[in-house]
Amino acid sequence: MKPTKKALFACMLCTPLMMNAQSEETSEGKNGKEEGNRNVMLNASSANGPREIQIGLPSTDVNVLENGLPVTFATNPHSVNSNWRMDASHSHVGLLKISETAITTGNIGYAVNSWTKIGEKGFHGSLNYKANHFGMQEFSFNANGSLTDNWLYSASIYQDFDPGTFDIKSSKLQDRTQIYKFSLTHLYGNGRGQFSAMYHYSNSHPVSNYATQSAPFIYVGDGSVKEYGKFKLGTTSYLPIDANMTYRDMRTGQIGQISLYDASENRSSQVFLSNKYAWDNGLTWTASARYDHARGAFVYQTPMSLTNVKNNSAYNYQFINSLGEREAYTGEYVQSRMSCLNAGDIDEMLFTTELSKRFKHSTLRFGLNEWLYNIDYASNTTMYDQSVPADGSYPVRVFDANKRNYYFYDFNKNASEYYKGTENKLAAYLTHDWDICDKLNAYYGARLEWQRINGENAAVRNAAGEYVGRFSDYYLGATAADGTVIKPASLDYNWINYDFTAALTYKITKQFGLTGDFTYIVQHPRIENFAPATLPNTNKITVPLGRGGIYYNNKWISLTSLFSYISKTNNNSTLNLQHGSEIMAAPMSYDIQTWGWTTDAIIRPFKGFELHALFTYQKPTYKKYETSVKFSDGYEGKINATGNIVAEIPQVLIELDPSYMITPDLKIWASFRYFSKTYANINEAYYFNGRWESFGGVNWKVNKMLDLGCTVINFLNQTGAKGSIAGAELITKEEAANYKNCLMTGSYLRPLTVEFTAKLNF
Repeated sequence: MKPTKKALFACMLCTPLMMNAQSEETSEGKNGKEEGNRNVMLNASSANGPREIQIGLPSTDVNVLENGLPVTFATNPHSVNSNWRMDASHSHVGLLKISETAITTGNIGYAVNSWTKIGEKGFHGSLNYKANHFGMQEFSFNANGSLTDNWLYSASIYQDFDPGTFDIKSSKLQDRTQIYKFSLTHLYGNGRGQFSAMYHYSNSHPVSNYATQSAPFIYVGDGSVKEYGKFKLGTTSYLPIDANMTYRDMRTGQIGQISLYDASENRSSQVFLSNKYAWDNGLTWTASARYDHARGAFVYQTPMSLTNVKNNSAYNYQFINSLGEREAYTGEYVQSRMSCLNAGDIDEMLFTTELSKRFKHSTLRFGLNEWLYNIDYASNTTMYDQSVPADGSYPVRVFDANKRNYYFYDFNKNASEYYKGTENKLAAYLTHDWDICDKLNAYYGARLEWQRINGENAAVRNAAGEYVGRFSDYYLGATAADGTVIKPASLDYNWINYDFTAALTYKITKQFGLTGDFTYIVQHPRIENFAPATLPNTNKITVPLGRGGIYYNNKWISLTSLFSYISKTNNNSTLNLQHGSEIMAAPMSYDIQTWGWTTDAIIRPFKGFELHALFTYQKPTYKKYETSVKFSDGYEGKINATGNIVAEIPQVLIELDPSYMITPDLKIWASFRYFSKTYANINEAYYFNGRWESFGGVNWKVNKMLDLGCTVINFLNQTGAKGSIAGAELITKEEAANYKNCLMTGSYLRPLTVEFTAKLNF
């Protein structure tokens, strides 16, 4: 299943185009590839994944590169976090600029840029350890060295045992991930480069990514929430104890059972080759290739309707007790959940090569991508109902005896998906970084890409040419009510995509100057966009992105202030709209745009102290956001959100990152992030008040071999809800005025967490 509106915008990238205050210099030099000061791994949503740097658009993928290639071609169903962790195996982790990401990958947004240790002469080792007070244990180890003068080796192990912030009972752990890497490197003579070969294996069960992040709370009506009885947000489980889910296979129609832990299993077996060679004339050639045979999977346990059943004779909810006997459910509320069992068998073959040439005042680069992605994917969906215990105990699955005899129902009715085939991207790109004179630098580049999709999906039309929507017990080979037999439909598309970017930096004085850049991207739908019951909008997707402003640098401050604009046309999405207890999938295409102003500063008023401060004002709005769906009782659910502020995105963001070196070996630091009021549904009916995310810690370099650290996440101990409210897509502002002090379901802030780290180098 592609993320619904609720899930999709929960991972939005929304801040207008933030850039390093030191616009003239970055971690890789003037107009280099990387940004700084982004605290990439300081994440309030995940204990082990990179944070998402917001740019004003909904994210289609989280861009993470390793050794010059994307960690995964597509994050549905093979998520980055199941295949990549920042650990002892990496020699460098940074953040690519938006323009660099666009030209080299064809994607929009910042990208985490990581490089694996290939080994050094002699022997070197590092052991990293992280734990938190909830019981998480994380280990990573790397050993590297030389076999001969020209041969190096590197071996790494990563192990994560994370129970989450509560014991969910229905899974062994909320995250169990293991990653193994081994590489051999041959050094060319005279320091001209090297050839490396690496094998990478990972096995991951990231249950917490999508299944556990929801909870009930009382929506007060003024943007605030209260806890429901003894249910503690973030530290109480909202999943039943029973791990097994019953489903109907989309491909075969067979009924099956699988546990939450097993349904979340990801496996990846990779072979990676790379080569780098430099000539005396300044010409450098690099090439990287990777083959990955993988199973990607994750499970959504999406809350849908929340129904008050107390003293209502229309319902007869029961459950089966430990003795196998039926028992009447006497609770006040029932929560329905849609489980989406997303999984696919994947083969990726990715190749990128570059030639670069350094001249006296410029650097010219030419590159090629050949990326082939083959997948056999299905999302089997199933519904169940559960209790909503106010006493903080574990929920139990229940069923309405007036309608059914067991817990699971509506197999594949709502958001089931299927596609099988290949997506190929062949691209050429060129960049030129040019110091026109001492005061003026220009950077520009372009990318031309051929994209081909070939395969099949389940967007089936009936005799009248209309799409057949999903229905209960849908699968390939089933027969719809109008007699249409469900069978795969062919896909065959060829498109030309292109990107270009340009940036100018003009030094008015040694300290003050003007800076601006513009990037324009043309894309088309990816194979995953063909998963729903209807074909996506196949028109071109355009993303213009522009910003301009000033920078100022002196001994105690580095400042950049920018105005920015970004928009995107033809976003393909699927909403799961709810009316009563019925859920209907509504595929749609819409536009979005964001205006913004960002000021970013690094201030060093006295020795040892540094403050990174970032202020952003933005106004992200929907354009052409209209859809409707007709339910079985004749009710037509309509949404027209054109002009509305994009759900879940704040208009004001503030980051404050102070740090102080008490001694050369002891550092204290903090990080504060403010997110202003956000709307919790598309119609601006519900909203959450502004909130702070807080981090703080101490880092101590004990000696040249040992580093210790302690980090506190959410040390202000803020509790509450964030994101969207389940099942609220069709609620209007007028209707929402009647909902005060009502029980609702949504996601929540990560609870106060204390982490301890140790790093041993030898």
